[in-house]
Amino acid sequence: GNRERGRGPEGVNRPDLLPPGPKVNVIDLEKFLTKGQVTKMDKLLAKLEEDTGYKLRVLCQRYPQTPGLAIKDYWGVDDKTIVMVVDRGSGKSGQANILNFNVGQGVELALPPVFWTRLRNFFGTVFYVKENGEDAAVINAVDTVVGCLRQGFCTDVPKEMKEIANKSF
Repeated sequence: GNRERGRGPEGVNRPDLLPPGPKVNVIDLEKFLTKGQVTKMDKLLAKLEEDTGYKLRVLCQRYPQTPGLAIKDYWGVDDKTIVMVVDRGSGKSGQANILNFNVGQGVELALPPVFWTRLRNFFGTVFYVKENGEDAAVINAVDTVVGCLRQGFCTDVPKEMKEIANKSF
């Protein structure tokens, strides 16, 4: 088919895995985050969108347990949307990097491709996750993206984010 570049493996479309009720900005199918962390992050992302027009959405999954293509309609993905997919992978050791970003073209002026590479290589590695946990990896990556979008431009993870050794909440 004519699947878009970077939208993940072909063919998965599971709207049944989307949460019922009002739309949420964070879908954690793997329970990487506590309920409190999800609630706090959901509010943070709603405020970001309200203030800047950028939509950052977070999906924690384990392929093939993913809503897949259904997520695009659910979140109304457009060129100012960033979908952060957190996936530990299915192997015993999991993936080399748990963080993947689908970035709308309207975001690339503020956060160019090199930023996303550096972000993944800082917070998404097996080493970082082993040392700090999935929750810290997800939270710190989200906080970095939010901070950079509010600042207007980043090409790297800001120094103050690199210095946060542990969880921000």
